[in-house]
Amino acid sequence: MHDHIHLYASLPSTITIADFVSALKSNSSRWVHETFPNRKGFAWQKGYGAFSVSKSEERNVIDYIRDQKQHHQKHSFKDEFRRFLERYEVDYDERYLWD
Repeated sequence: MHDHIHLYASLPSTITIADFVSALKSNSSRWVHETFPNRKGFAWQKGYGAFSVSKSEERNVIDYIRDQKQHHQKHSFKDEFRRFLERYEVDYDERYLWD
């Protein structure tokens, strides 16, 4: 997708989600800038969303990520993210979701 990614990862208890996302953004930004010199303007947004998933839902999550291109023909990223927040009862303020 051109405006976001879905990523399924299993982290050991010694790595925080914040540290994982920081390393992911840093290393992937460096790779993009080194590999695609014409993409100098590439940058990640400041924030991110992370959701924990039970082992019993692993296959559903992987299938969802695999099929995201088809899924996003029907739903925008912003609509999808709001639905996740509401589904999992995460309080949010719309002013702070997008940068």
